[in-house]
Amino acid sequence: MRQAPEPLHGRMDYFIPPDVGPLLFAGLTLASFATTFIGVFTGTAGGLILLALMAITLPPAVVVPIHTVVQLGSGVTRTLIMWRYVMRSTLPPFCLGAAGGAALGGRIFVALPVSSLQLILGVFILVVTWMPKLGRMGAERWRFLALGFGATFLGVFVSATGTLVAPFVASAAPDRRQHAATMGALMTFVHIAKLAAFGFLGFSVGAYAPLIVAMIVSGAAGNWLGEEALHRTSEQRFRMIFQGVLTILALQLLWNGLRG
Repeated sequence: MRQAPEPLHGRMDYFIPPDVGPLLFAGLTLASFATTFIGVFTGTAGGLILLALMAITLPPAVVVPIHTVVQLGSGVTRTLIMWRYVMRSTLPPFCLGAAGGAALGGRIFVALPVSSLQLILGVFILVVTWMPKLGRMGAERWRFLALGFGATFLGVFVSATGTLVAPFVASAAPDRRQHAATMGALMTFVHIAKLAAFGFLGFSVGAYAPLIVAMIVSGAAGNWLGEEALHRTSEQRFRMIFQGVLTILALQLLWNGLRG
């Protein structure tokens, strides 16, 4: 007797990790699109929002590695789409610092409680956001060298460190499109360095490859739509939205730190 064809949902199950499911697969794919658009249009926050959503839906052990791969894909596509706006002078010192941060972060245990780290980051982000001259102190190459080191070192443990990088890029970037493009390029190097550290630590996310690919593709669409939105908004409005979003995130970090 001829065997009946396998139902479509049965074939789809081969591509969906057993602890994810079709609805969550679709939801995370849509979340990647939405948060990438938010990240481009507001200049920050997209990666942090996506991390929060993933943290409540995926196994804790794979959240940071998967988030890193997805954000790497988002950073690469944003950089390719907006390459003409990237501030290239920031790349060499930042990449050198990122390599050092990943090498150190992959080998040591952070003794500070998470709550203390949140308090420090929250205060730091508020100060640099509302006192922009602090983000321009010192020579640019040394500033971005230290920034690359700090963002990557912390990123090994907390993943979403774009909020730390964003105020410095905002201080150096005269145009909102330069801000968005340079953030994409710099965070691409952060995620590459982090993936190298995760490789040394033995993490494997192969079972989640279909989900990762779907989130990267939807993130690319979010990057494209985000750039279109940037062209249609004013510099003043962008800066106002950027400062407001960063302030909310910093206050949330302070609240979590105090509760912890």
